[in-house]
Amino acid sequence: MSYREGKVFHLDELEQKPDKGVGVFFDKSNEDELKELWRKTLMSGMHGICFSMYEDSQKPGDTISEAQVERRIKILKPYTNWIRSFSCIEGNEHIPILAKKYGLKTLVGAWLSDDKDKNEEEIEALIQMANEGYVDIAAVGNEVLYRKELTLEELLAYMKRVRKAIPSHIDVGYVDAYYEFSVHPELVENSDVILSNCYPFWEGCPEEYALNHMQQMYGQAMAAANGKKVIITEAGWPSKGEAFKGSIPSEANAMKYFINSQRWAKATNIELFYFSSFDESWKVGPEGEVGAYWGLWDKTETLKF
Repeated sequence: MSYREGKVFHLDELEQKPDKGVGVFFDKSNEDELKELWRKTLMSGMHGICFSMYEDSQKPGDTISEAQVERRIKILKPYTNWIRSFSCIEGNEHIPILAKKYGLKTLVGAWLSDDKDKNEEEIEALIQMANEGYVDIAAVGNEVLYRKELTLEELLAYMKRVRKAIPSHIDVGYVDAYYEFSVHPELVENSDVILSNCYPFWEGCPEEYALNHMQQMYGQAMAAANGKKVIITEAGWPSKGEAFKGSIPSEANAMKYFINSQRWAKATNIELFYFSSFDESWKVGPEGEVGAYWGLWDKTETLKF
């Protein structure tokens, strides 16, 4: 996920106190108290987490071993009910298989781009894994419209192909920013479930207003969904890196955002996949320094706080 050009919000429309009374004010919390609440929140369990695949010196395009994936699945198992993966090839196919081995549910993504040959590999692998019982929700593409690598018509063709090829009880959807479902009602029409990324950080929102802003993002996706379930497929805050407008990466802000997003999701029964599990150094290139610091665990697989 990266900066959404042209997306703006008005700070005077947001509140520091989120609705439903689920947000925490941290004004009087010292560092030790904040870390204690962060750890308590993590230990209470998450609905889902996005799987970070790559160790230091690895990057997309590298083939990752089954042993590496299993080691990381075992780390995450005590804290989450679902695992979200982003691709079905180059070792990513191990993720849903091993998640199922350890009793976790799976949101499995086929990574789509302007590389049509790779797209064929991804789609066929997703279909195969779904038919073999390793997929609970199938995500056909991730932000490919935002990146302008496929047209809407091309994307819908892939979605329809997967829907036709896998069992009807497996929901099929497409992952993109919350507002894309308002812009493209065809996405809603061809989705069983709405898979929405919500990042106050990338819209320059200060952390103290971030939960309220994410609630508005979710509300916009709900308004477009025509009664279909909306799942937040990515929501997170980096612990280090460059500021983006009013969004300040820091350990304290990352802890606060995690605590409040989890409290809100649980209080309102919203299915939320936190982004992300482990820091990944390769993301420094696409997103700047901040890209490498979205994990709850650092790049050595050690809990940050």
